[in-house]
Amino acid sequence: MKVLAVLGSPRSQGNSATLAREVLSGLTAGGAEVQVYELNRLEFQGCQGCGACKAEAEACVLEDDFTPIYAALREADVLLLASPVYFGDLSGQMKCFFDRLYALANPDFTSRLAPGKRAVVILTQGAPPEEMFADIFPRYERWLQHFGFGPIHLLRGLGLSDAGEAAQRPELLARAREVAAQLLAPA
Repeated sequence: MKVLAVLGSPRSQGNSATLAREVLSGLTAGGAEVQVYELNRLEFQGCQGCGACKAEAEACVLEDDFTPIYAALREADVLLLASPVYFGDLSGQMKCFFDRLYALANPDFTSRLAPGKRAVVILTQGAPPEEMFADIFPRYERWLQHFGFGPIHLLRGLGLSDAGEAAQRPELLARAREVAAQLLAPA
């Protein structure tokens, strides 16, 4: 199994990254091949709206640190996305990642990815109430489904204000290991 992990936090040791690494640890122990990109460490632009990926090419024509992510995504069986919630949405880095996925849509907006890939979405937030920001996942889940991903697992960490707090929450770490086990289980 090939896993592409995209970490959208500006903090390498932040809560979303901590939970992602717990899932990845379980996947690696189960024999998965894992590739990790920390978006905040990359030099890349957002989608420029040029339309070249729909008219001139079957990929984004921008050449930056995002370019290898397209190939990794095509090869991956599982996409793991991890982001803190900032101002009621994904981090700016992760939002930019989603915008660049526009290049993976054909001119008729069908997917350029092979169907059958699975996904994990990890969202962490400082606010404890579960209903707060519950609208984020369904929006991005629809896009992932549009690109042929399914099933899509959600792992939310609530009430995590300080970096590293997730590492002190045994129930969250156990849930992360559970997600890894579900991905490793035969279909």
